[in-house]
Amino acid sequence: MSSQPAPTPRSATTPRATDWITTPVTADLLRGALEVEHTEHGVLPHRLPTRARAQCADGLLAMAEAQPSGVRLVFRTGATTVELDALRTKNAYQGAPPRPDGVYDLFVDGQLTGQARVTGGNVVMVDMTTGTAETRPGPAGTARFTGLPDRVKDVEIWLPHNEITQLIALRTDAPVEPLPEAGRKKWLHHGSSISHGSDAASPSTTWPALAASLGGVELTNLGLSGSALLDPFTARALRDTPADLISIKIGINLVNADLMRLRAFAPAVHGFLDTVREGHPTTPLLVVSPILCPIHEDTPGPSAPDFSNLSEGKLRFKAAGDPAERATGKLTLNVIRDELARLVKQRAADDPNLHHLDGRELYGEADFAELPLPDQLHPDAATHRRIGERFAALAFGSDGPFAVEGA
Repeated sequence: MSSQPAPTPRSATTPRATDWITTPVTADLLRGALEVEHTEHGVLPHRLPTRARAQCADGLLAMAEAQPSGVRLVFRTGATTVELDALRTKNAYQGAPPRPDGVYDLFVDGQLTGQARVTGGNVVMVDMTTGTAETRPGPAGTARFTGLPDRVKDVEIWLPHNEITQLIALRTDAPVEPLPEAGRKKWLHHGSSISHGSDAASPSTTWPALAASLGGVELTNLGLSGSALLDPFTARALRDTPADLISIKIGINLVNADLMRLRAFAPAVHGFLDTVREGHPTTPLLVVSPILCPIHEDTPGPSAPDFSNLSEGKLRFKAAGDPAERATGKLTLNVIRDELARLVKQRAADDPNLHHLDGRELYGEADFAELPLPDQLHPDAATHRRIGERFAALAFGSDGPFAVEGA
């Protein structure tokens, strides 16, 4: 915010101002981001801190952590019209159908009230046959919401989970002020593209966002598409982020990146959990194994694009490994599930706040028969909802590791 005192929201009886009020987007208006970078256009929310970003030159991670999954603008206002100027960067894939535009979800006093999209922006065109990418620049756009209730209210704007989003200007027809925290427990989650929200319908309907809403907690989502790889810098980010509840979903990226072997996997998990525990020694910590993914249940990675359906406008993935390679230590989802169950049981003997959840309880064989993974890797919008509801029941329910006292 500016150096002037925070404005007082307009009451319903105050005459409406005729001029727009522009409020700088600052960290006290954002939730779900670990850091805010000032750019030539505005501010860019980050979900990993500077030190973590500096320790990895991987372009996929850089893209994923700058996509604001779970990040939202939160403020109190009497405005009936809200505009948000933003410069987006979205991905497109040569020969594949266009990816859906990112969605901005507007909540008023906790209720979804409107949705908008921003046009223009930068496009990163990826050629999966060559692994090359070309950035095509474009102009900023505006998400506009009108007809909001004519009273003082709490507003949340959930930013697109699948587009890098630089926030340029927030305009309203009444003053805004930062919204005090409601005292809800803070849930910190880390996982893969599924946790990031791949193929969810909107940012508030990724499975972690749905689970947080059902559980009545405040979400920080460190789902990092393709990059849940037990990186030490990610463990340190989890260690240093305030949290009352922590969950870590481990597995699918290690298989589809073909990153490590069984010999390295167990020590890496121990090291990752040890680092998290340095900052959160007694916080409830839930380790979640992979949901069902038939192509990799018993077949190692890497995952590879299956171009056979591109002519039909469909992109799918296939397992490029050989099941026989399990004998040499290659990882599959079943291998990872067994090892995670063993490791958590071993550690829980000295750590009563450490818990395990088999991901197939969130999405298993019966679910796949009803709601198959459209591209063989990622759930669709209906499946995100199912996973979110299941997680809320299993984790936040009365017998769950994240049970809220008094619930």
